Amino acid sequence: MAGGGDAGAAGFYDAALHKRQAMMGKSGPSALWKNFRVFRVAAFACIGGVLYGYNQGMFSGVLAMPAFNRHMGDYTLDASKKGWLTAILELGAWIGTLLSSFIAEVLSRKYGVLVACAVFIIGVIVQATAVTVGHNAILAGRFVTGMGVGSLAMIIPIYNSEVAPPEVRGALVATQQLAICFGIMISFWIDYGTNFIGGTGESQSDAAWLIPTCLQLGPAAILFVGMLFMPFSPRWLIHHGREEEARKVLSSLRGLAPDHELVDIEFLEIKAQSLFEKRTVAELFPELREPTAWNIFKLQFVAIRKLFQTRAMFKRVIVATVTMFFQQWTGINAVLYYAPFIFEQLGLDLNTTSLLATGVVGIVMFIATIPSVLWIDRTGRKPVLTIGAIGMGTCHIIIAILVAKNLDQWHDHAAAGWAAVCMVWLFVVHFGYSWGPCAWIIVAEIWPLSTRPYGVALGASSNWMNNFIVGQVTPDMLEAIPYGTYIIFGLLTYLGAAFIWFLVPETKRLTLEEMDVVFGSEGTAQADFERMAEINNEIGLTQILNGEAVATAGSGSDAEKAKTEEAVTEKV
Repeated sequence: MAGGGDAGAAGFYDAALHKRQAMMGKSGPSALWKNFRVFRVAAFACIGGVLYGYNQGMFSGVLAMPAFNRHMGDYTLDASKKGWLTAILELGAWIGTLLSSFIAEVLSRKYGVLVACAVFIIGVIVQATAVTVGHNAILAGRFVTGMGVGSLAMIIPIYNSEVAPPEVRGALVATQQLAICFGIMISFWIDYGTNFIGGTGESQSDAAWLIPTCLQLGPAAILFVGMLFMPFSPRWLIHHGREEEARKVLSSLRGLAPDHELVDIEFLEIKAQSLFEKRTVAELFPELREPTAWNIFKLQFVAIRKLFQTRAMFKRVIVATVTMFFQQWTGINAVLYYAPFIFEQLGLDLNTTSLLATGVVGIVMFIATIPSVLWIDRTGRKPVLTIGAIGMGTCHIIIAILVAKNLDQWHDHAAAGWAAVCMVWLFVVHFGYSWGPCAWIIVAEIWPLSTRPYGVALGASSNWMNNFIVGQVTPDMLEAIPYGTYIIFGLLTYLGAAFIWFLVPETKRLTLEEMDVVFGSEGTAQADFERMAEINNEIGLTQILNGEAVATAGSGSDAEKAKTEEAVTEKV
């Protein structure tokens, strides 16, 4: 199915991979050990993922604490207002996501993380003032914190992917998802522990909710200070003309001499990708080819708009945005945000046993996420997503039946209550191995090279907006239609399974040209590969991989830059 251009490109990158493996070794645990400097940098940056997960899980326990409720007026009694307290963070995260690409490109990935940390810290401090200010401080603080969370969730995976060598890139980027699940897990257990400060009733101390809220400041401050000593992204440095600095960073990260052949190859691969992006922008958006801050800001919106202008690209838009719609409407964040209230509705005590059951949610989600990294490339995306959706939908329907039969009489049917709780745990397991990581994989890999950054941003935007809607409406749904809530989530999850099985192509092992054929945009990937091949020849990467001597390989000379500028002008 793949065309000749794709075959040539595949052969080229196979040659690059084999050359690296011959010098550095294959992927796996040994590669992580050899790249320990990079692993250390990426693992530290994943503190941002822990913050995201912790913030996502922490508030559900805080909402259930009597000490917190004393300061909220009717905001924890009225279902709609409770929804706003929770979901306003996702609204902030949606805005933070839209701005993060601009911040990361203009300021750098490194400084983008610093800005996001600062915004996050300000939001947490504002939330802590709710002791005297009340619910307005929580609303404002969670909105600001959400902007920081959204930016961190977008910038840190980009940073990790750009400092990592190809042989361990997937493993290091995957640590972000594990970090998020780890943050969710510890937040539930911290809530459970602090819930006992001053008692679990009206005598409960304000420290019960202030401690888990303010604990976020520690990791955020550590990430802020530590990032000051982290390297810039080599890809960002090259993209902004700081090539000698980029070579030094690569040399340091790889523990190799600046003129080592492995550093040469990776340097030129990054440079080729940078030139590819610049020439693509120059061809598609000539009015925005000058890399000014204003042009960079406009580019992401203009480029996303262009995705809607052809039928073939619109199909990809549908796959990305609808997949993220169904990911959120599985009800996963309804569980994460309101788990104590869900468990109380299923007959458990709100302040103790339900928080304990909530802690189990964090553990099972963390454990269930680990195997997906091993399974997904072997079994494919469609089977994992479909089976996961059917499993989640079935759990919802069983819970709905149990709630319908036992509502308001759980004390007489404790076994039914615990059966429903077990179904919630099983639901989280199904999400952990399937829609948690796999939905993001599909959103990332269906796009051609030239539109991938904007397509992924569009998918992330859909994720956060639906996240916001679910967080807002869940309390009203649980109050108005207790068992109907699970029926709605269950039916939507079954629809998600049908959408994946019948309308989304299997993307495992598909080349980009095969993606073009599937989505009806034949030639897009071919044109991308031809442009990339031209760049590889121009900068000397092809010659190095063929064993030919190239005197100017990797140089940033004025002559080469003039040649590059001339080529860009010709393309325009």
